Amino acid sequence: MNSRSSSGRWRQRWCTQPLEPLMEGPDPDMQEDGNKKESSWEVIREWFRLQKSFGTGSNITNNASYYGSNNGGGTGMNAKTGDLRLLLGVLGCPLAPIPLVTEPLHPLHSKDIPIETSTAHYIIQQYLAATGSLKRQKGEQKNMYATGRVKMICCETEISSGKTVKSLGTRSEESGCFVLWQMLPGMWSLELVVGGHKVIAGSDGKIVWRHTPWLGTHAAKGRQRPLRRIMQGLDPKSTASLFGKAQCLGEKRIADEDCFVLKVAADREAVMERSEGPAEVMRHVLYGYFSQKSGLLVYLEDSHLTRVCSPHTDEAVYWETTIGSTVGDYREVDGVCIAHGGRSIATVFRFGEEETAQYSRSRMEEVWRIDDVDFNVPGLSLDYFIPPADIFDPNLVVSPTSQ
Repeated sequence: MNSRSSSGRWRQRWCTQPLEPLMEGPDPDMQEDGNKKESSWEVIREWFRLQKSFGTGSNITNNASYYGSNNGGGTGMNAKTGDLRLLLGVLGCPLAPIPLVTEPLHPLHSKDIPIETSTAHYIIQQYLAATGSLKRQKGEQKNMYATGRVKMICCETEISSGKTVKSLGTRSEESGCFVLWQMLPGMWSLELVVGGHKVIAGSDGKIVWRHTPWLGTHAAKGRQRPLRRIMQGLDPKSTASLFGKAQCLGEKRIADEDCFVLKVAADREAVMERSEGPAEVMRHVLYGYFSQKSGLLVYLEDSHLTRVCSPHTDEAVYWETTIGSTVGDYREVDGVCIAHGGRSIATVFRFGEEETAQYSRSRMEEVWRIDDVDFNVPGLSLDYFIPPADIFDPNLVVSPTSQ
């Protein structure tokens, strides 16, 4: 978890491994061939399959688990490790649905734009004022560093089989820590260690990538998007940029706070860029809840829906991931109010099998706390955000036009 001292040290970490697009939905072509390259959402799909087998009393060892060795001859992993991979895959380093708005947030004339947009713009200006960000001059904040702790819990799983519904209670809980670096515009690096597993992700402002021990290095498809964890009260200016073209949907009460609700969503072109083969991303929406009293962000909620059509039939299965995050414990750091704690609850829901009326739903949780935040760290350079070396191999990278 120590910071990197040089780009050379960074590059030495990476074994040569083919870089494949990182899907944000289940892989439609998952097979039982052990030599097949694993994609990130195969972890989620296979995990649900094993949970279903467990819930119906069948023998899990009879299933050909992709968790085994690459040659297909290994044995499946234990349930605790599977739970942890699911937790890290969903809550470790999710991305926001849209890129940041790069142009400055100038005052808008209400006669030129819809009232929902002008209202949202006013709320964001109040948010910047409440956090103290308006007092900072342009270019004053060049980079950010943060460390924190997390506790991840696989809370419960609900499996249906026809008219029978079975629930499995809490099975695992793991603690860990993370270090996060950010340099504007658009560059960030995250190292997260939980239960002996390390997830590393980052962006050089052009490409977003992630590395896990079980999936190797993957590049995110589509346009460059920010890390959701940064939007959870760590960088008010980036959060404001994310909601720069939001719509105000009205008001809603969250816990004891009356809030304004702002919405941003990936457009059709953006979600199509992230679709692949029979797997089609249907939507990715993010809602921000800003306190009417304090002006601060107190809750984030996003929903990601993918439809997967069977290659052999006309049937489709839907996967929906929702994450709701409370954001709080604001403290002043160098004149800026930064959230130092929160809690995220995620639900992964699989549905749509009409013949069997089966569905699977799993709920998981992350409690996080920030230990240290600092701005304008001396010596932080572009070298700290260099992607893995193999990402530059033209034989391994899928060009943006082909995605």
